Amino acid sequence: MAYDIERYLNVRNAGGASLGPDGERLSFLLDTTGTSQVWSVDGPGEWPRQLTFYEERVTFAEWSPTRDELAFGMDEGGNERAQLFRLAGDGSAVVPLTAMPDAKHRWGGWSHDGDRFAFASNRRDEAVFDVYVQGREETGDDAELVWEGDGWYAVAGWGPDDERLLLHEAHASFDHDVYVLDVASGERTHLTPHEGEIRYQGVNWGPDGDALYLCTDRGADTLYLARLDLDSGELDQVEEGGDWNVDGLELDEETGRFVYSRNVDGYTELTVGELTGATTYRTHAEPNLPRGVRGGVDFGPDAETFAVSATARTDNANVHLVDVESGEATRWTDAATAGIPRESFVEPRLVHYETFDGREIPAFFTVPADAPEGETPVIVDIHGGPESQRRPSFHPLAQYYVDRGYAYFEPNVRGSSGYGREYTHLDDVEKRMDSVADVEAGVEWLHGRDAVDPDRIVAMGGSYGGFMVLASLTEYPELWAAGVDIVGIANFVTFLENTGDWRRELREAEYGSLEDDREFLESVSPINHTETIQAPLFVAHGENDPRVPVGEARQIAEEVAEHGVPVETLIFEDEGHGFTKLENRIEAYSAIADFLDEHV
Repeated sequence: MAYDIERYLNVRNAGGASLGPDGERLSFLLDTTGTSQVWSVDGPGEWPRQLTFYEERVTFAEWSPTRDELAFGMDEGGNERAQLFRLAGDGSAVVPLTAMPDAKHRWGGWSHDGDRFAFASNRRDEAVFDVYVQGREETGDDAELVWEGDGWYAVAGWGPDDERLLLHEAHASFDHDVYVLDVASGERTHLTPHEGEIRYQGVNWGPDGDALYLCTDRGADTLYLARLDLDSGELDQVEEGGDWNVDGLELDEETGRFVYSRNVDGYTELTVGELTGATTYRTHAEPNLPRGVRGGVDFGPDAETFAVSATARTDNANVHLVDVESGEATRWTDAATAGIPRESFVEPRLVHYETFDGREIPAFFTVPADAPEGETPVIVDIHGGPESQRRPSFHPLAQYYVDRGYAYFEPNVRGSSGYGREYTHLDDVEKRMDSVADVEAGVEWLHGRDAVDPDRIVAMGGSYGGFMVLASLTEYPELWAAGVDIVGIANFVTFLENTGDWRRELREAEYGSLEDDREFLESVSPINHTETIQAPLFVAHGENDPRVPVGEARQIAEEVAEHGVPVETLIFEDEGHGFTKLENRIEAYSAIADFLDEHV
């Protein structure tokens, strides 16, 4: 039976899990109402309770370690200027903690006694993030500025003594630094001085507060698990990366129990262990979770269990509780599939194809079970980032289109994360168009598949993926039957000039700078090559987009239309970088489906 797109967009997802101070209640984010809200449940199979009731999305929720209350974040209209709130455990009361709607607030965690919390914010200067500490009963201006920043800072957690904070600074996507800040004195200690680009992520305090455990690629191509001694600054490997990144870590500082994740060609492998020495550990059983993508680990107060979200291409996201020692996983949430039988969802095939320089490009390829030979249209869906990665998590639109008879092709072209430092930098600045050539090679590979109709191939993508769509249409116009650009970059110069001040330096590190690379940026901007576009184009955007300003959509739609190419434009007044509200998602993707029906 075929289901309409609205049904697929009503498939729900549960994630963002946090275990309460008693370890018996679980909060999570669920989009049953159309936007993610805070829910709680007392056990597997128990009836969940909705705790927040907003039209806007909730971005995170975290239980206090000592009280029956949570902190949560929420922005407005997709503008990413998140505000912080305190929520009673039964949902009966909400207290605005920040109430500064022009500023971004990045949650940094509760102190161990639950009396204070930390966050980073650009309320003083939009271009940089400072660090604040605030009492749980304080609001707004009551927050204490404890570190005046000069870059992109985040708080990675409180020290075991609640006297220190871990600070994480991002200079670029692949270049980070870590500091310890003494809250009382404001003294900051730089732990990771370095030259070149090095990543530090998944940073956790060690059990005695004298070391950090983290994931880094210092001296390696892939991320590995390491211990950083606070006194000596020495970095010691705990677990190697090898061919695949160890890309996430959650460590319980009381017990030394931990979970780290390894990204193996897009699939998550979890290792559960317990420290037996500074760099030694024993492992526990592997959790019996669906094979796909897992993350968002949160230990219970005794670290005997942890909550984790799991999703696969044939499983929408749900939260499971895992017994640390046995690995036994129990699903605590039941996010609905909108009446669509789970067995109807189709698993992709992981493939690799050769590109122009002989390199192998990984991709996920999903084909309808009854695809007719030589007659199957294909959607080439290109991820954003660019330092992101398409992974085998649940993708309702892919399932919808496969059900409608399309094949679905998702390449991880050069520049994608997940395949090591070298691969990620292969598209930097002057190499930008090499990644577009990888898309062209993928289409040529598709031409060799028996089921594929080579005259009905669609380019689709969002954010940076939107740029990739537009660049593919301008560079290889003969390959495409249609293009769909969602919140995409059309002009790198105007994008960098108008993106949020806090993002510009990070983005220039990837794309090139306005000062030094303007001529190059103009040369690769699709807006300057619209005369070559032949395929009908659909452009969708949010008016409040702080990352890729809506002017990018308006200028590309106008230019392409002037050349006589069919263009459809859809702009939402109450959305930002992507579409978070269910009614808007339904409108947008229904319009895209109709557009593809007409032109493909």
